[in-house]
Amino acid sequence: MKLNAGISRQISLSMSLVALGIILLVQISSYALYAYLIRHSPEFMSGDPMDLTPTREEVVWLVVTTFISVVIAVLAASKLSRRILAPLNSVAESLRQVAQGDLTARATRYDHAMGEAAQLVADFNHMAERLQNMEQERVFWNAAIAHELRTPVTILRGRLQGITDGVFVPDQTQFRNLLTHVEGLGRLIEDLRMVALAESGHLGLQKVRASLAGEIETVVQLAAPWLQVAGFALALDLTVQPVLCDPMRIRQALLALLENVRKHATPGVVRVSSAISGGMYRLRVEDQGPGIDAALAERVFEAFHRGALTQEPGASGSGLGLAVVKAIAVAHGGQAVCRPSKLGGTLFELNWPLG
Repeated sequence: MKLNAGISRQISLSMSLVALGIILLVQISSYALYAYLIRHSPEFMSGDPMDLTPTREEVVWLVVTTFISVVIAVLAASKLSRRILAPLNSVAESLRQVAQGDLTARATRYDHAMGEAAQLVADFNHMAERLQNMEQERVFWNAAIAHELRTPVTILRGRLQGITDGVFVPDQTQFRNLLTHVEGLGRLIEDLRMVALAESGHLGLQKVRASLAGEIETVVQLAAPWLQVAGFALALDLTVQPVLCDPMRIRQALLALLENVRKHATPGVVRVSSAISGGMYRLRVEDQGPGIDAALAERVFEAFHRGALTQEPGASGSGLGLAVVKAIAVAHGGQAVCRPSKLGGTLFELNWPLG
């Protein structure tokens, strides 16, 4: 509605200026014509006043003023149509290219386009850019998911084929290994589901007001055995003030942070703390090293993004753990933060409003 009103106003203004220009042309030129005839053509004044036949000079004046009026109207209409149609034609051509699969197509910006037409071009280009980014993300996600699912499925198939062919003995140990791979595959699928729900804004929470100190201690006790085996010592510093949250999701996020520490941090002290500041509840996990480069810290919560440490031989992980942490933080109305720790390593913080 605003677009139509703006263009209508521009057309009305332009046509009014054209009409005013033609009227002034006729009035001024007619005054000049008759002033000339009165001064330089005495026969014009002495003629029959009832004779309505135009003189030669009046015919020339009519032809000239008509021609000039037509030229003014054509020039004004041409300029106005360019300002309106050029951006629209550019958008229409780009739309055809997008419909044919060329997501790099962009409409041309015109300096003299009307405000609404220029805004239409800008909106289209923004939409095309988002479509291109979404397509790139879709291709990336398809490739990443296929890569992450291929390894456990290949292992399962190889093990089962080996049992079928008699290469492996179908004993309890084999079945326990198969179960471990199935559980890992299930966790991967659940992480993928969570990240997808979070990106679409449909990650559901069951919020209650609870003190998370007990929940955090439970997770730490669960993670303590495998962290201690890896050479880590746990230190707790918790606040007991209640906060509005989904305790199950917070436990899931904390477990993912501790698992990330086990895989990538240098053995040493791991401090798990919680605090309240600035109206936010802040859950932190810190390690003693080796730390994360500042450029990498900005992308560490992206799905399937792995840093240099995960490129080392023997490193494992789907690249979804920290993406799940961010998804849980965002679903709570907060954010996930990665920055250097005073312990010398990395600090991961999950924060959200108190309620």
